[in-house]
Amino acid sequence: MAPVRICICGDESVGKSSLLTSLVKDTFVTSRIQSVLPTINLPPSLGTPENVSTTIVDTSSLPQDRDHLRKEVRKCNVILLVYADHYSYERIALFWMPYFRSLGVNVPVVLCANKSDLSPAGTSTAQIVTDEMLPVMGEFKEIDSCIRTSAREHHNINEVFFLCQKAVTHPIAPVYDSKESNLKPAAVQALRRVFYLCDRDQDGLLSDKEIHDFQMRCFDKPLSDADLASIKRSIRNASNTAGSEKEGIDIEGFLMLNKMFVEKGRHETIWIILRKFQYTDSLSLKDTFLHPKFDVPAFASAELSPAGYRFFVDLFLLHDKDNDGGLSDSELAALFAPTPGLPSSWVDSAFPSCTVRNEAGYITLQGWLAQWSMTTFEEPKTTLAYLAYLGFESADGKGTVSALKLTKPRKRRNKPGRVERNVFLCYLVGAPHSGKSALLNGFLNRPFSSTYHPTIKPQTAVNSVELQGGKQCYLILEELGELEPAILENQAKLDSCDLLCYAYDSSDPDSFAHILDLRQRYPALNALPTIYTALKADQDRAVQRTEIQPDAHCEALKMAKPMHVAVNWTSISDFFVHLAECATFPAQAFPKSEEVEVDRTALYIALGATMCAGVAFAWVWRRNVVGSG
Repeated sequence: MAPVRICICGDESVGKSSLLTSLVKDTFVTSRIQSVLPTINLPPSLGTPENVSTTIVDTSSLPQDRDHLRKEVRKCNVILLVYADHYSYERIALFWMPYFRSLGVNVPVVLCANKSDLSPAGTSTAQIVTDEMLPVMGEFKEIDSCIRTSAREHHNINEVFFLCQKAVTHPIAPVYDSKESNLKPAAVQALRRVFYLCDRDQDGLLSDKEIHDFQMRCFDKPLSDADLASIKRSIRNASNTAGSEKEGIDIEGFLMLNKMFVEKGRHETIWIILRKFQYTDSLSLKDTFLHPKFDVPAFASAELSPAGYRFFVDLFLLHDKDNDGGLSDSELAALFAPTPGLPSSWVDSAFPSCTVRNEAGYITLQGWLAQWSMTTFEEPKTTLAYLAYLGFESADGKGTVSALKLTKPRKRRNKPGRVERNVFLCYLVGAPHSGKSALLNGFLNRPFSSTYHPTIKPQTAVNSVELQGGKQCYLILEELGELEPAILENQAKLDSCDLLCYAYDSSDPDSFAHILDLRQRYPALNALPTIYTALKADQDRAVQRTEIQPDAHCEALKMAKPMHVAVNWTSISDFFVHLAECATFPAQAFPKSEEVEVDRTALYIALGATMCAGVAFAWVWRRNVVGSG
């Protein structure tokens, strides 16, 4: 944390220099001291619990020193405004506070009533606070706190400078509205997220164990049973529910407890809590926490790691309160409560219609994991941010990046071998009305509908697919809609695509022409693994009005003939397995006439070893011959 710079201001003879001398000497100095002391630097060991260094600047209120005063006030983080009698008190509202405002500074002000040893007998601190300090604090919101001191009696000397430090390191303004006597909305929102993350079983109450865990996480020391009972009693008394015997602390009690901390001058407690949960002074989450460094190399992709999948599984099961296997709207709202809401990409893809739902229309665990797999593939930074919002905790101390992993980059797709990834993107292209949308619905196990709705925006479906051997992967099928031309001429979009599926209506004689036109207009498509699909195979097959028929076209390319499928056939699931296998082994989705470059590394190594052995044999033989001669 940056150093704290304190500027001491006030009228002449109020004891500014005496306060500073008493702090440094730890006693009152009876001899005459200079009117303005030099700048004092305190090391972190004498600073706040935040362990910051502190600079204290003494100033003069004389008119001839006004230029120096103005410069110091503009450089400081906090102002210690001192008064000692009725005249200097009146000058706070008449001169000092308006003067600070005229300079355009917006820093906290700590109000100090010095020389308390000269107050009339019987004058209490409570009376001074009520009669003098509260009125001026109510008039000027910049005044953070107030305190009575005496340099002669060394009373509250350390405390007044601690208040100045605390006004910077633990500012009250962002968390508490003194005029409304309430926590500010941003602070309430942050504390609600803290409560959510600490309520491990999501029952709406912090149990004794959850409170103890919270105490250790924030303050690194245990909470005694007596202290816990006292906290619960204070909350009941403050909320006028003395007869209530809840098993734990609910959200309203948690907010009330933090409000009580502020009202008792212990707002640093709130800041300790908020900073433990990665909040900044502006009550936003740290950018490095939400967006840690995570770069995806070219031709690689991001996927959830086992820890990431386990986190999202646990999150789903925790919020499926009725155990019906789906997250209802209310359950989803509760799950996303500590976040800004659904990711914008989810809204754009009409979530949850893009993934697996149950009969009630609620997302299932299978769909939930598929959705996050797609999000991580397309926007890993979004997944990292939501892992942070939702409270992912890594076992290895690496933060949210532990929930993700990078796949091995794939470069030459026509080279035999497996692509080492578990999430694949397949573009589904073809003429309008060819049945692409129905294919997406079939992929998500939805009933067939004969009603035609033209696809305008890109439409996506993501689901898990089980390959032969039992290995599971996730397949993202994307219908491009009216953005088809823009996407197919975008090389970056093509690089991210694992498989291209040409689909045509086998019952429409004009459907296949669209595919031939695409191949001619976008030659870059030839570099992608490709399969051809004849949809609506349950209808009468039509001869295509093209120079070459689909089967002949594929034979000319030495590729597999189009697969004939219908979304209402039970065998449709085999088609999606075929897509996933072609994405996993892309070499089988290229023309068979293309010769694949042979890896001759082993051959070269063997030849090299043979040559070395031959040279060694010749050298030994020559040596033996020379020796015998």
